[in-house]
Amino acid sequence: MDNLALCEANNAPLTPITFLKRASECYPNRTSIIYGETRFTWPQTYDRCCRLAASLLSLNIAKNDIVSVLAPNIPAIYEMHFAVPMGGAVLNPINTRLDAKSIAAIFRHAQPKILFVDRNLETLARATLHLLPDEEQRNLLVIFIDEPDRPKRISSNDPLDYEELIRRGEPSSSSVARMFRIQNEHDPISLNYTSGTTSEPKGVVVSHRGVYLNALSVIMGWEIGTFPVYLWTLPMFHCNGWNLTWSVAARGGTNVCIRHVSAPEIYKNIELHGVTHMCCVPTVLNILLQGNPLDMSQRSTPVQVLTGGSSPPAALVEKVQRLGFQVLHVYGLTEATGAVLFCEWHDEWSR
Repeated sequence: MDNLALCEANNAPLTPITFLKRASECYPNRTSIIYGETRFTWPQTYDRCCRLAASLLSLNIAKNDIVSVLAPNIPAIYEMHFAVPMGGAVLNPINTRLDAKSIAAIFRHAQPKILFVDRNLETLARATLHLLPDEEQRNLLVIFIDEPDRPKRISSNDPLDYEELIRRGEPSSSSVARMFRIQNEHDPISLNYTSGTTSEPKGVVVSHRGVYLNALSVIMGWEIGTFPVYLWTLPMFHCNGWNLTWSVAARGGTNVCIRHVSAPEIYKNIELHGVTHMCCVPTVLNILLQGNPLDMSQRSTPVQVLTGGSSPPAALVEKVQRLGFQVLHVYGLTEATGAVLFCEWHDEWSR
């Protein structure tokens, strides 16, 4: 047994993109994404990601090239968490709250080949591009993301848009097989940047293996069962949504995407879609106290809330839990990893 050699039969590099393939095969009738009137099943999300990855390869995206995205919590940024690494590239989700100067510093450091931009952030993107040298601007392909139900091109200078890339992507069976078979689990999957509160933003590289293990760790620490309905109140640009982008797929869950985080929007989506899980910083816990809280007294279980960042005051947690939320406090490391420490509840604390 000491000489058991590693081979394809007993050793496979760990990567979270395999969660997508599994979800499409094991949960073919489950809804993967809800965004307003837009709905996808897991097989549809799988198909869209394969098509996007094929289109990226047709644009000469090569291994470890950087693909940046500037977008709120919309389906496109979720799909890119799978499609970009499926194409061998590295995802660079950008904090939409940064100013043009900070984003330009990220571009100068990351040297992305493609930038995906939500149409509502076009002004910020163009202001950023104006701060880059002419050569860097020429080398950066900008692709806009329009609303799924209202695809449009505002400028004739936009040769491609996001949905067009998905429509024209034609992955072969052999290319799809390669997309899910990485060579090295320590290869980068995402390049994340800090908020830049001290000097310029600082980059953090996370690996396929790292996010795979952390995605499963969150499932264990938060005790996520099958088919969670996860409300995206936490930005996906922040540490890849604490790696829940991949965890939800692993459990065959439903991603409820929203552009704007507000009390009415949160409560509306909880009621419409039966939300079971959400993540947020303590600021969002305060938002839950605003407006007209939903009467969740008839729910069999509370909405599970993972909160991180600064420690929420005990009085705030108590008020939020009275509304029908169960709060679990966690700790991670900004832009490097999702939750790694869980403040697991002790029965005596209930007193």
